[in-house]
Amino acid sequence: MPARFTSALLLAATVAHASVYPAHTDGERLPSRWYHEEDHPVHSLFRRAGSNDGVAYAAIGTPEWSAGFPADLATTANMPPAWLTALSSAVTAGKIPDIPLSTSSGQESPTYPSGYDPYSVTVCSSTYKCVTPGDIWDAPTGVLALSFDDGPLPASTALYDFLAKNNERATHFFIGQNMIANPTVLQAVVNMQDDIAIHTWSHPFMTTKSNEEVVAELGWSMWLVHNSTGGRIPRFWRPPYGDCDMRVRAIAKEVFGLVTVIWNQDTDDWTLDQNPPGTTLDKVAAQMQTWLTGPKTPGLVILEHELSDLAVSSFMSAYPVMVANGWKRVSLAQMDGLGSYLNALDAASPVTLAQVGDPNIKAPARNNTTTLVKAR
Repeated sequence: MPARFTSALLLAATVAHASVYPAHTDGERLPSRWYHEEDHPVHSLFRRAGSNDGVAYAAIGTPEWSAGFPADLATTANMPPAWLTALSSAVTAGKIPDIPLSTSSGQESPTYPSGYDPYSVTVCSSTYKCVTPGDIWDAPTGVLALSFDDGPLPASTALYDFLAKNNERATHFFIGQNMIANPTVLQAVVNMQDDIAIHTWSHPFMTTKSNEEVVAELGWSMWLVHNSTGGRIPRFWRPPYGDCDMRVRAIAKEVFGLVTVIWNQDTDDWTLDQNPPGTTLDKVAAQMQTWLTGPKTPGLVILEHELSDLAVSSFMSAYPVMVANGWKRVSLAQMDGLGSYLNALDAASPVTLAQVGDPNIKAPARNNTTTLVKAR
């Protein structure tokens, strides 16, 4: 499985991704509730001293904006103490499963020590297609959940122009390093009010990381989004390579209130500009034709990327087929109606306080001035 090393110096260059996975089928499902109830506000984890959601944040791209964030890989040094306190409290409360780290020899698919079955209730690795209730794999019937990984990058600009031209909104699973390296592109997606979600800071296999390293990968990325969007805290994250297990998803949920998102179809579009390419535009088009003209149950969560011009082109070529076949197209982060962010309905709504994990808490109702999802 080829892998990608995303350093801040290489982010705009051609990068590799993890091997794609076969179409999702319902694997072993776990009990309907695998985590404990939470009662702590996630907002305190990201609030700088003396600030609140009404603070005037530094402009994207300025030295003040990037100050304090990792220059390259996610570091556990200098993390806000609140993050480690929240992790320690979750571990002490028994909310973080004690699963050994996986290993990835030669950056192939991660494997676990003997005695730890990736398909088991104990481990339930999404790399191995074990499905955990609460994770997102499918969209509702008839819904095509639009999302793109690995931005912001130079190739993203054409995608954003296309989405705006067609009055579409999407969720962008951003890499922290790429946000730092491409502030102008980040500013563009903030301006167009699309949804921003988390794709970690440096795109590692997350199950190979320690608890503290998982916190760093998620926390730094969330904080940068928070500071770039007027204090909004992302609700969703997608693990690089789809690599997650019970330990990692529990840290994401218990410490940061994040919902884990995988996918149910994958085109391998990330390999289009590789040498040699792992797929072709014709093959991607054929896959899209099959999925988009096929059954509408379940709805589609297609893994797509804004990684290269070719990947973006493959989406734009398939778009007329999406429209012609009557798919309801919606930003993935908005398809459940709970809101794209933990403390705001979307990029146009007021930022309000919310409790992590409380299913009764929702962002404010939309009004005529903040309707970002268009009826189709």
